[in-house]
Amino acid sequence: MRLSRPLASPVLLACALGALAPSAAAQQRPEVDAAAGAVRDAVVAWRRDFHAHPELSNREERTAATVADALRKLGLKPRTGIAKHGVVAIIEGGKPGPKIALRADMDALPVTEQTDLPFASKVTTTFAGQTTGVMHACGHDAHTGILLGVAKALVAMKKDLPGQVMLVFQPSEEGAPAGEEGGASLMLKEGLFKDFKPDAMFGLHVFSTLPVGTVAVRGGPLMAASDKFTIKVKGRQTHGSRPWGGIDPIAAAADIIGSAQTVVSRRTDIAKLPAVVSFGSIHGGIRYNIIPDEVELVGTIRTFDEGVRKTIHTDLANVATHVAAAHGASAEASVPDGAGNPVTVNDPELTARMRSSLVAALGADKVIEPPLQMGAEDFAYYAREVPSMFWFVGATSPGIDPLKAPSNHSPKFLLDEAALDVGVRTMLQVSLDYLHGKSNATASAAGG
Repeated sequence: MRLSRPLASPVLLACALGALAPSAAAQQRPEVDAAAGAVRDAVVAWRRDFHAHPELSNREERTAATVADALRKLGLKPRTGIAKHGVVAIIEGGKPGPKIALRADMDALPVTEQTDLPFASKVTTTFAGQTTGVMHACGHDAHTGILLGVAKALVAMKKDLPGQVMLVFQPSEEGAPAGEEGGASLMLKEGLFKDFKPDAMFGLHVFSTLPVGTVAVRGGPLMAASDKFTIKVKGRQTHGSRPWGGIDPIAAAADIIGSAQTVVSRRTDIAKLPAVVSFGSIHGGIRYNIIPDEVELVGTIRTFDEGVRKTIHTDLANVATHVAAAHGASAEASVPDGAGNPVTVNDPELTARMRSSLVAALGADKVIEPPLQMGAEDFAYYAREVPSMFWFVGATSPGIDPLKAPSNHSPKFLLDEAALDVGVRTMLQVSLDYLHGKSNATASAAGG
């Protein structure tokens, strides 16, 4: 998950006090309870192993090998090396039925862990020229463990399972390194759905701003489109004691940062849908008394409307170019810098139908509707190809205010492992309800 800001939201927690009514009469499946209990210890062990051995985007070699080995032990035949380190396997049900896909992401972040977990990451690496720790600070270790648990459970019941289930263990959700491709878009580009086009796809994400035991889902737009931008402001080097002897790109860059805020506050109709322009990195100069030749600004844009997205791209580039020119400098504005992610959209009809499965798994008071989230997810690419539903799983322990808990991407991000059981239960309930429901509907139609 790519974040633009901490995801804590008073609206989100307020919603938790008043859950939505069930949309249909799905019933809790006894086999879900039994299966979740049977795989619980294995899921915890997998998650802790992944947590202790995190790997960055497009570098998930050990993780992929561990996943593939676990799937082989279940009797499956995983395909490896998709989008560099992606792993895919198909569970063949014993009865005819629909096709679904279930996705987990596997990559970690360049974050130095600051928890006291006995299995805390001690891994370090070089990222963007700097030595840093590597940490599963977003919960992808949990997602991978959950999907392995769901796979184990489904394999155990495959004799009576209608249809087929594609398991997608995806690398590089957090974004490929500079100059590389990766993630969901590359999996699709390399033919993920070429021979197996699912009727529906499901995914989940642990979420620090929700208490453990709860889940959140909404139909339609859920998470924002995200775009990276890079602005290189070019001036002329001079001594800091005589700024008139050159052109100061630092002053121009500071003015660009301030003026760029008007792109959203004065040029975008945020009464309809929210938008964000944030600067996350500034690089320029190496010494206190030297005005440098160049300053580089890097940031993110978040939107929910394709027209607004394109307009902000144009406006931000114009601001950078003209403000730099006003200082006598120049600007090279790459807006966007790369492909970015589209809006993550839950298929409204599918979500309205399958939300009742979440209710059946946890209870009506544990399923809420969140507000729009400015974070982004490359699950969005799958959702553009097939009807999909993505939901959030609460990760914060009882007694801790989710608004104050370390957020996803924090070095202190702390997952309550009860969330693993919630993830397994909800994913199993949704999968089985869809497979059996579609299978029964098809059989009834054929018989009628």
